[in-house]
Amino acid sequence: MVSRRVSVLLSLLFLLTVPARGQDAASPKAKPRVIIVGVNGMELDIIRPLLLKGQMPNLARVIEKGAYGKLRTVSAPNCPRVYTTLFTSTNPEEHGVTGFVVGGITANTNMLKEEPIWSMLSKSGITVGMANVPATFPVMPVNGYMISGMLTRGKNCEDGVLCAPKLSEVLGGDAVYPRTMQAELLKNVGDFYIDCERMPSAAELKGHETAVIDQWLAKVQVIRDQQTKLFDYLLTEHPTDFTFLAQSCEDRAGHWLYPITPFNVGYNPSINSVRQDAFPNQYVAFDKVLGIVLKHVDASTYLFILSDHGIKPLREFEEKDPHAHMDHEKTTPVIAKHDFADGDDVPGSLFAMGPGIKNDFRLMGLGASVYDIAPTILHIYGIDQPRQMHGHVLTEIFGSSENKVAAQK
Repeated sequence: MVSRRVSVLLSLLFLLTVPARGQDAASPKAKPRVIIVGVNGMELDIIRPLLLKGQMPNLARVIEKGAYGKLRTVSAPNCPRVYTTLFTSTNPEEHGVTGFVVGGITANTNMLKEEPIWSMLSKSGITVGMANVPATFPVMPVNGYMISGMLTRGKNCEDGVLCAPKLSEVLGGDAVYPRTMQAELLKNVGDFYIDCERMPSAAELKGHETAVIDQWLAKVQVIRDQQTKLFDYLLTEHPTDFTFLAQSCEDRAGHWLYPITPFNVGYNPSINSVRQDAFPNQYVAFDKVLGIVLKHVDASTYLFILSDHGIKPLREFEEKDPHAHMDHEKTTPVIAKHDFADGDDVPGSLFAMGPGIKNDFRLMGLGASVYDIAPTILHIYGIDQPRQMHGHVLTEIFGSSENKVAAQK
């Protein structure tokens, strides 16, 4: 009698555990969460003093909790050329976006010859969110949303090069996927500028340098505030497994407001002595944006902050190139650039933190490159790296080690 009662009790316990087991088996494993923040032209030579002075506390927090270092870029780097390399881990000649203008046409996603990472992730069931990322116009279908960035065409920006159309002013293609999301953004975020403001021309500056510089910087801050509101809204209302956000005002300011001295080639006191704090202040302002992003980052989130290249004052060969001191449209005087033939002159930057990433770990030399970002992201999601990718997984930033410095490859 006792044995039968025990048998019945065991049977009941077994039946009670079956649904729980079945439910566990059916529950999908939580996907990793990755947030990438792109900062165009982030220059470590400017950032390091700001970190030492405590003016970038949010980036300092990321460094303390993660890995950081220089990021090797491509030759003659510029935003569309490098970002597309980053998306695909293939050479510019292979992926098709070799610069701002290709074959007389402004670079666009229709030129892509290799599959970008957002497409690979979408096919694997990873939700994707992208906003303000260069060279993503017109937007492409993803398993989530995409809002275009630099090179978006629109009113007073017909060529799409280095200008800032509002969302409502976009022409020649879609700036938002899905289209239905545009009305939502206009209602809840406002009619924001897609990209940073175009730099003023030499004619606009002449005789009014201080006023024009101050006015331009004020407009930059308006655009940054709008983008910050956009990022916060998207991270709050449309969280995705993979999110890629980017800013470009830092790069734009660096080109013509880099704090050079009279010893630098091209020094113009009427411009270069006006606001020597302007370029460093762009990074102080970015750090506040990063603080908003960090509100959405928990212990299980991977955060990558990266730049496509750095930016340096003009040096050699300037006298041989009549356009060296002018921007892409040959109208604005510039005193710093990044499209040097040797990309190692202007490496990008990489900061990363998240599950399994080493703390306060410095990557030495130029072992990490823009080619390695896509393979590393795929690795985090357990997706095999396609054969066409040239980069490698940045295994050196993961795992524990007493040695906090990675040797150069």
